[in-house]
Amino acid sequence: MVGAVQDASVVVTGAGAGIGAALARRFAAEGARVVVNDLDAERAEAVADEIGGIAVPGDAAATVAAARDALGGRVDVYCANAGLGSAGSEAAPEEVWARAWDVNVMAHVRAAHALLPDWLARGAGRFVSTVSAAGLLTMIGAAPYSVTKHGAYAFAEWLSLTYRHRGLKVHAICPQGVRTDMLTAAGSAGDLVLRPTAIEPQDVADALFKGIEEDSFLILPHPEVAGFYRHRATEPDRWLAGMNHLQRTWEESR
Repeated sequence: MVGAVQDASVVVTGAGAGIGAALARRFAAEGARVVVNDLDAERAEAVADEIGGIAVPGDAAATVAAARDALGGRVDVYCANAGLGSAGSEAAPEEVWARAWDVNVMAHVRAAHALLPDWLARGAGRFVSTVSAAGLLTMIGAAPYSVTKHGAYAFAEWLSLTYRHRGLKVHAICPQGVRTDMLTAAGSAGDLVLRPTAIEPQDVADALFKGIEEDSFLILPHPEVAGFYRHRATEPDRWLAGMNHLQRTWEESR
């Protein structure tokens, strides 16, 4: 495994805590040079100091150029991990929808746009998208999150099918509940659907590195998601009925 990332120049967005921090720690432990990006400068600097990395705080959308400079002009692996767990329905304010779309999807698009010319010229590059099982399935009480995570998964899939023959490796990480601040912020819906099987951020990093070793596109830290995804595809009405049951259970518990 070390050979795949040793001495690689790696960027992890949203790496001040949670899954991003776990990814940054694991890449550093495997011998990579890591840029730690987060909106919270203190958190970014704390993780960077811990792992011997480089803190580049700020909005993920503006990270590529600054990270490339910090890494001596080269990025080998980009982890598009920063995300928003926006709750709400169709009635959520348009600014909530717009922000979720910007962070959960367009930040990935902008990063790929900035990185691909160099990667395609070299015939090598690795794009890691932290999606969520919500991108394969859905999440009750969180329309902006669910819809934009579907978009993030679709974009990662499109990148892989379009550029894999030109050396691009793409991985879409789709965990269910992970014990992070985002799970806490999910409130009662998260408690009902996600918390019972929640895993640690390090488990997500372990799953990614197993996927890198196996050259897998879809990374499922919760293996049972594969069955749910298959059920959704082959028996959509039955799957929707089951999810509606969860919705009603949640409504009755509030």
